Amino acid sequence: MDFLRPAGWEEALAAKAAHPTAVPIAGGTDVMVEINFDHRRPEYLMDLGRVAELSEWEVGDRSVRLGASVPYRKIMEYLRAELPGLALAAHTVASPQIRNRGSVGGNLGTASPAGDAHPALLAAGAEVEAVSVRGTRMIPIDDFYTGVKRNALAPDELIRAVHVKKADGPQQFSKVGTRNAMVIAVCAFGLALHPETRTVRTGIGSAAPTPVRATAAEEFLAAALEEGGFWDSGKTVTPAVARRFAQLCAAACNPIDDVRGTAAYRRHAVGVMARRTLTWTWESYRTAARKGEAA
Repeated sequence: MDFLRPAGWEEALAAKAAHPTAVPIAGGTDVMVEINFDHRRPEYLMDLGRVAELSEWEVGDRSVRLGASVPYRKIMEYLRAELPGLALAAHTVASPQIRNRGSVGGNLGTASPAGDAHPALLAAGAEVEAVSVRGTRMIPIDDFYTGVKRNALAPDELIRAVHVKKADGPQQFSKVGTRNAMVIAVCAFGLALHPETRTVRTGIGSAAPTPVRATAAEEFLAAALEEGGFWDSGKTVTPAVARRFAQLCAAACNPIDDVRGTAAYRRHAVGVMARRTLTWTWESYRTAARKGEAA
């Protein structure tokens, strides 16, 4: 195994073009586990630790541009207001040591269906900035996951940044695991309310071959909130609406039985998380609306 250590971004792109099979690492929290257990033996490893710009972020008017190597700890500390769903997901990632090293870019590169960042990115509506010596393209998060641990990157492309829309409403993240830390998700669920467009987005992790959205559930809930006048009145969402939303989220799953949980349990748990996160996000929306009226 050869080790590549580019000093800057252009050098990294040139190295990736010359060695398309090179596996990039920044924190290395996923790749090194696979290598240590001999599940993977890449011909080349490319250390991106010296590419400083990958560890930077920029908060714009509508979105946050998150460098591929920005660690989860920085998201928790500095971007909680702009990216609340992602910050909540970051809290569930492994241990403090790994949160200091692991990044959203690494999660995307690995593309494991159990990656903690994926449900939040799907719910927020992110885009992946993929770059090669041929140029730059933006990949919508809905098109990024192509199979089990496979993504839409071309062999010569690297992830430079992730563009995540700033929250315009409440967001939540929930995860089921065998313990609170150092655990791979049995299943996970992200929910984001978008009051500006009166839409809803979801993200489901570890309950299908890829991270997925429950689009039928989103459409049902958005229609129910609009037709019932909930956005304007701030009324509590009815149990019937919450129950149907949960059923549709569970139906969007395509899980498997494995050592962490059965398919039936995963499907059930996603429904429970969907109902709970809807309750939490909607209560946050109602509270914010009441404060707005009082002001």
